[in-house]
Amino acid sequence: MTEDFYRIRRLPPYVFAEVNAMKAAARAAGEDIIDLGMGNPDGAPAPHVIEKLCEVARNPNAHGYSASSGIPGLKKAQAAYYARRFGVELDPAKEVVVTLGSKEGLANLAQAITAPGDVVLAPNPSYPIHTFGFIIAGAAIRSIPAAPGPDFFKRLEYAMAYTVPKPSVLVIGYPSNPTAYVADLKFYEQVVAFAKEHKLWVLSDLAYAEIYFGDTPTPSILQVPGAMDVAIEFTSMSKTYSMAGWRIGFAVGNRTLISALTRVKSYLDYGAFTPIQAAAVAALNGPQDIVEANRKLYKGRRDCLVESFGRAGWDIPSPEASMFAWAPIPPALRHLGALEFSKQLLTHANVAVAPGVGFGEEGEGHVRIALVENEHRIRQAARNVKRYLASMGVNAARAGQAG
Repeated sequence: MTEDFYRIRRLPPYVFAEVNAMKAAARAAGEDIIDLGMGNPDGAPAPHVIEKLCEVARNPNAHGYSASSGIPGLKKAQAAYYARRFGVELDPAKEVVVTLGSKEGLANLAQAITAPGDVVLAPNPSYPIHTFGFIIAGAAIRSIPAAPGPDFFKRLEYAMAYTVPKPSVLVIGYPSNPTAYVADLKFYEQVVAFAKEHKLWVLSDLAYAEIYFGDTPTPSILQVPGAMDVAIEFTSMSKTYSMAGWRIGFAVGNRTLISALTRVKSYLDYGAFTPIQAAAVAALNGPQDIVEANRKLYKGRRDCLVESFGRAGWDIPSPEASMFAWAPIPPALRHLGALEFSKQLLTHANVAVAPGVGFGEEGEGHVRIALVENEHRIRQAARNVKRYLASMGVNAARAGQAG
């Protein structure tokens, strides 16, 4: 039995498994499921990126093992991105490592820096790897608020004063998955000051750096003077360049943390396929049209979702960034809980969403909606949701027909 293994015993049941099984069964039965559950981009990379992949793949010398920390050209390209986007200067050799997506980097860094019994501060709700990467590594998790508001630092102070042993790592991620919360540079300044005062390492997940909808670009914690003393940041090409399946991400920042991650990775894996890394260089160094195009794409879908679902009777706060909406369950149905509500949406509206409780107990009462379908399909989902809500006795909050 897998439950006999120590690390498996530390993992709770996978909340999304039940909904995913229902989704698969419905599709097998011929149902048209509108899948807004998984954050899986539906686009493709720019043509010049695919052309570079094919060009390098035709080279017979490009098919051997690649260094686990990434090819030099890709590390230089990521350093150049940080310089032009954030004004942050990085040493490609010592302050950049290529990861197999940000998720792998976070998990392997947890293995590198965690001892059994260590305490890690992580937001609740949060992307599962922010907590389970450390749980698998043997740490204990102390939850902090996901929202970067006044309560955030009060809870941090409380955690540092009353936790034994004292926490050694703080995990943050903005724009947030699943909540779509955003943070400004002033918040990061406070985080860096707090980390230095309390001798904390800071792990910042910036996977959605380029998916913001206002006029102010998403900041990096490394823009704060002195942040390199305590912080490492993870980014990904998955959403920015529509390259999710390519599994290319980066960790940049503090040299001690980069060195630890690089050393662990050298034992556990080789680098990504060299043609993929070469194509990633082309994406970072080449025309950036797709970045702006994807930002506009997700903004249009966000606006469509908020408008059409609102007219269907489900008011959804408009996210400022990310490819997700964090949606409170309609008040009349809140008693169902996130998991049961998600199952009912799938069964009665053919719409799949992610139950908020799967991101931590503080996610109860919400579902995460991914902007991964086109606007036509989002409006179709709204019509289906309106019928379901009406069947449950929930009247549309606004006049008019959804869609």
